[in-house]
Amino acid sequence: MALFIDYSLGDFVVHPERPDWGIGQVQSVEGSRVTVNFENCGKQLINASTILLVPVADETE
Repeated sequence: MALFIDYSLGDFVVHPERPDWGIGQVQSVEGSRVTVNFENCGKQLINASTILLVPVADETE
């Protein structure tokens, strides 16, 4: 089964198991590897095939 990763550069997300990390911004997407810069813990490499990052709604609307 192929996994479809639907993250784009600049997307804002939160880690469902690490809310203390705060909001993160997607820096790069390479296959299932997503690098996210979180406000409280810096850059983290996330395996998107095992962790489903939760998109944050655009609060400017």
